[in-house]
Amino acid sequence: MTKAFEGVRIIDFTQVLAGPFAVMQLALLGAEVIKVEQPVTGDQTRGLMSIGENQGLSPSFMGMNLNKKSLTLDLKSDQGVAIVKKLIVQADVLVENFKAGTMERLGLGYDTLRELKPDLIFCSVTGYGQSGPKAGEAAYDGAIQASSGMMSQNGHPETGPTRTGFMPVDMSTALNTAFAISASLHRKAMTGKGQRIDVAMLDTAIVVQAAQYSNYLNQGNLVGLLGNASPTRQPTANVFPTQDGFIQITAIRQPQVEKLFACMDRTDDLQRAEFATPEARVKNNDAVNAFVREGLAPRTTAEWMMILSKAGIPVAEIRSLPEVMTDPQLDHRGVFVTLPSRINPDEKVQLVKAGYVTDSDGPEVVNGPPLLGEHTDEILRDIGFSSDDILKLRREGVV
Repeated sequence: MTKAFEGVRIIDFTQVLAGPFAVMQLALLGAEVIKVEQPVTGDQTRGLMSIGENQGLSPSFMGMNLNKKSLTLDLKSDQGVAIVKKLIVQADVLVENFKAGTMERLGLGYDTLRELKPDLIFCSVTGYGQSGPKAGEAAYDGAIQASSGMMSQNGHPETGPTRTGFMPVDMSTALNTAFAISASLHRKAMTGKGQRIDVAMLDTAIVVQAAQYSNYLNQGNLVGLLGNASPTRQPTANVFPTQDGFIQITAIRQPQVEKLFACMDRTDDLQRAEFATPEARVKNNDAVNAFVREGLAPRTTAEWMMILSKAGIPVAEIRSLPEVMTDPQLDHRGVFVTLPSRINPDEKVQLVKAGYVTDSDGPEVVNGPPLLGEHTDEILRDIGFSSDDILKLRREGVV
């Protein structure tokens, strides 16, 4: 059995979320990934968003770096640059997410490296791309949510725009990057040619909002701040409180609304002029919303989930992460993977694996996240360094 990217070697210079998670998608499908990290500190995510002592293996780092090898290397040293060039000769893909122009300043730009490896696939991931008026500017998920228009559509009119509690730009950029690299590898298999890939977080954020941009560009429609309401502006499509929690209902079509009123034992009220038609309900949005809230309040979330689902009304419970983890559907899909802890062998860690399954040769976790520099000696020996050479590099701080 052969996984999609077996035999592919990737040199991974990326840090934080977008780049590392992108490369991990290929590692889950068999690619050999050498993660190049700064000596002593490593990927900055190793110590971020963590509670207590983590020994450089924070939960967020672990979730982005499965199936990788770690090589520590001082890229500001001549010897470090020389080692990268040796690695490139044996590699298929290089991925980096430094500020635009950094690799060129290090002497490791695309034009330089493709002289050593003509069919190299060189992928850069930045906030705004490798060229243009914003190239070189630092970017983070929240900033791109703001500058891409996402936050103008997220929040309540009363309190203003808000960002999401998770990182949609980072994670969508990761999947976009993984797709771009996969496509380039397919092109290389057909033509024998490498390629320069330039992925921008801002571009990705625009693509994620393609439907909203299409509506604006072609009809001038802007969503604005709707809180939890549907862009259709139907007041029967919203988040509503129950006796003990919240549910999200999407009753947009007339038959769905009729079933919703029937489930609340309020069928007769649907004859009222302000409730009778979709147009009337939009015009009397606040009154309809308040009416539905009142009708749903007496029963629990579990009761409404059973009643509304049985009636064929689109409904979902607002769940916390611990509640989601108990969903048997996720066990069936194998979304999460349990591994021995690298810090304490008597403990286990749980991480997200992949968002799809295949009937064979699918994404698989073979190794947990690497300790900082764990594979340095192994990788250097593989490209011809002796034990004495490696000891000398360590003394000089190159690795």
